[in-house]
Amino acid sequence: MKKLINDPDDVVDEMLEGMVAAHPDRLRRLPDTQVVVRDDGPLDGKVGVVSGGGSGHEPTHAGYIGDGMLDGAAAGDVFSSPTADEFEALIDACDAGEGVLAVIKNYEGDVMNFETAIELAEMEGVDVETVVVDDDVAVEDSLYTSGRRGVCGTILVHKAAGAKAAAGADLDEVRRVAQKVVDNVGTMGMALTSCVTPEKGEPTFDLGEDEIELGIGIHGEPGTERTDVMSADEVTDALTESVLEDLDVDGGEEVLTIVNGMGGTPQMELFVVNRRLQALVDEHGLETWDAWVGDYMTSLDMAGCSITVCVLDDELKELLGAPADTPALTRQ
Repeated sequence: MKKLINDPDDVVDEMLEGMVAAHPDRLRRLPDTQVVVRDDGPLDGKVGVVSGGGSGHEPTHAGYIGDGMLDGAAAGDVFSSPTADEFEALIDACDAGEGVLAVIKNYEGDVMNFETAIELAEMEGVDVETVVVDDDVAVEDSLYTSGRRGVCGTILVHKAAGAKAAAGADLDEVRRVAQKVVDNVGTMGMALTSCVTPEKGEPTFDLGEDEIELGIGIHGEPGTERTDVMSADEVTDALTESVLEDLDVDGGEEVLTIVNGMGGTPQMELFVVNRRLQALVDEHGLETWDAWVGDYMTSLDMAGCSITVCVLDDELKELLGAPADTPALTRQ
C-alpha cells in the first residue's frame, strides 16, 4: 500500500510537527511529548477541557483545540493510547487553577492511562473530573473495550463542554453538560474497506470485494454483521434505525446529525448518505436542528462512514451552536 510517510516510526511525531507548523498562532507542542495545547493557554479563570487517544483518527483530537472546544490533547501512536505520563503533562499544562475536565473515549488503554494520570495530577493539587464517551450503539464489548466504544459523538462532547467552559462555568457544570451529551448521543459506523496502518502496510482485516461490515469500530474492530454490498440508502437505513432505536426518541424532538467519513470516503458519497438520513429523521417525526457532513473522526484511509444523532434541548442547542475557532471546526 502506498502512503505519504517517511519512516513509520516517525509518522506521529512528523504529523504533530506539521500540524503545529500549519497553525503556529493557535497551537504549541509541549517539548519532548506528543501533547499539543492552545498557544495562549492555560486561560486564567477558565476550566481546562482536554482529550486524547491514539493517532489515525484525524482531525481528532488536536484538530479541535481552540476557542470554544479543547484546551489540549495527547496523541498516542497509531491506534494506541498515549502514556499516563503524556496525559499527566496534558492535564498540568491545561490547568489554570479552575480544574480540568478529561473527555475520555471508552477504550481500555485510554481509560487506564487517563486514570493513572489523574491520580498523579491530583497529588499535585489539580482538580480533575472525567466523562467517558460510549456512544457506539453497535456492540457492547469489542477488542479494545469493556462496554460500548467511544466514537464520533465525542466531538459533540468536546463542543458542549468547551462552550460551557468558555462561558466561565465551574468544573462541575462543565462536566454536567458533557455527560448530558453522552446521555443523549448515539453513533453507528460501517466499512467498505479496511484501513491500512503505517506499521503494517497492509489491510488490518480482510473484507471481500462484494462485502461490507456494519457496526465497525474506528480501529477496524469487527462489527455486528458482514454482508453483501448494499446501496447507500440501505446502509443509511441500517445505521440510522439502529441509532434511533437505541436513543428511543419520541416524535417532535430536535436533533443534530453527523455523517462522518472514515477517512477514505468522497464528500459526494457522504452527502448521498445525508440525503437519506434527513428523510429518515423526518419520517420519525423529528426535526433536524443542524446537520454536519465531513471527516470528524476517521480511521486512517478506511472507506465508509458513521452516522451520529444527538437529541437536543435548549441548553444543548445553545452550547453546540456557540462560537468555536479550531483548525478542524469553526462556528461563528
